[in-house]
Amino acid sequence: MLESGKVPALSRAIDILNFIATIGPCSAATIIDATGIPKSTAYLLLAELKRQRFITLDYQGNYCLWTKLVELAGHALSQLNLRELARPRLTRLMDETGLLCHLGIIDRGNAYYILKVESPSTISVRSHEGKSLSLNRSGIGKCLLAWQPAAVREEIISQLAWEQATPTSITDPQRFQDELTRIRFQGWSYDNGEDYCDVRCVAAPIFNASHELTAAISVVGTRLQINEENRDYLAGKAIACAKDISRLLGWKSPTEQQAS
Repeated sequence: MLESGKVPALSRAIDILNFIATIGPCSAATIIDATGIPKSTAYLLLAELKRQRFITLDYQGNYCLWTKLVELAGHALSQLNLRELARPRLTRLMDETGLLCHLGIIDRGNAYYILKVESPSTISVRSHEGKSLSLNRSGIGKCLLAWQPAAVREEIISQLAWEQATPTSITDPQRFQDELTRIRFQGWSYDNGEDYCDVRCVAAPIFNASHELTAAISVVGTRLQINEENRDYLAGKAIACAKDISRLLGWKSPTEQQAS
């Protein structure tokens, strides 16, 4: 008896797709032998999956995954609610650090907070969701800018206002370029009181399945809460959290890619 609600043809088609995804391009005979699907049924399923662009034949006559799966994956990823994906991870980061945490994005050359997870700490930093951020003086802003494609990054930098908001603000474009290079190398950014004298921020990037920058997260505190003694520790926490969110978007580290 069939399991309740189970559709044999659909289950077998999924088995075929999973098998090809696991071992790569393969012949119909290999698929039939591995899945145990009756030969006539298997050929019907293979023909329909090919017609629907889930699979195709390569130059050796082997079946491989094809563009419909990429198309569907793109639609699924575009519909994921980044804020809701990030919220529990950002809340955990706040619990681990005891500090205010943000999720930020860049859109048309402007950076914004799209999620704020407040800390119960008696020392607070004022911010709000929707707040516009400086790209060259805030931790998230610098992080978001650092991983833009080179041409986009150069265009944005050429339009920045180099205001001396605090004594530590970077106002020299070349020095700022050096700062972005350092950020990409170490994997995180730091706002050393560059926008507000008493505020410090550590930020880390979030990437999607195509290894493109999607957003950034930050841990924010006063100069008493974030300093030279705990900055690297907080950076490690932010990076770990950002990677967790990135994996939910389909990102894999180089090690994970080799293993898959």
